[in-house]
Amino acid sequence: MHRRTALATLGISALLVAGLPGIASAEPPNIPDAGTAQTQLGELTVAPDGSQDGYDREKFPHWSDQGDSCNTREVVLKRDGTGVETGTDCAATSGSWFSPYDDATWTAAADVDIDHVVPLAAAWRTGAASWTDAKREQYANDLDAPQLIAVTDNVNQEKGDKSPEDWKPPSTGYWCTYARMWVGVKHKWELTVNDAEKTALTDMLGRC
Repeated sequence: MHRRTALATLGISALLVAGLPGIASAEPPNIPDAGTAQTQLGELTVAPDGSQDGYDREKFPHWSDQGDSCNTREVVLKRDGTGVETGTDCAATSGSWFSPYDDATWTAAADVDIDHVVPLAAAWRTGAASWTDAKREQYANDLDAPQLIAVTDNVNQEKGDKSPEDWKPPSTGYWCTYARMWVGVKHKWELTVNDAEKTALTDMLGRC
């Protein structure tokens, strides 16, 4: 706990240098701006969540090979980290990772999870149950949408498969970005939203 507390304080420094050249920020690509996210949210089909029956993480194969001995997790660790060094197997051997969910910074890759912004189980309940395994693999390894992000492991585990009506990042300052990412992913993959989820997202986008 002492090590984690000390490292978490480095989050302030990470914020101060986040805008400097050469400093990586923990932010996936193609996050829609607030106005676009509002429009996309309005275009999503509103429907009750489907059943969890039949769900299994193995039906969303990950982490897939991305070439150069790297899998999807390792690609995101390099993308979202600062000063990341890797071994010949692409595993991170050093670096630092700022988690915008809780404003904490970590210097061990083992302390970092790669979060599926829209969790696999949440996707299953809102449309992915009818997909092929190949499409679910594409979803689980989507490096082009704002779907994968390096964050503190226990924060990601606390989130689990919850949608925004039941879980939001501890850092309220990130709610706008989180909602924009969530909507962007659901819009790209044509997943549905339920009424409570849409209300929560609307409220979060109101902070932008």
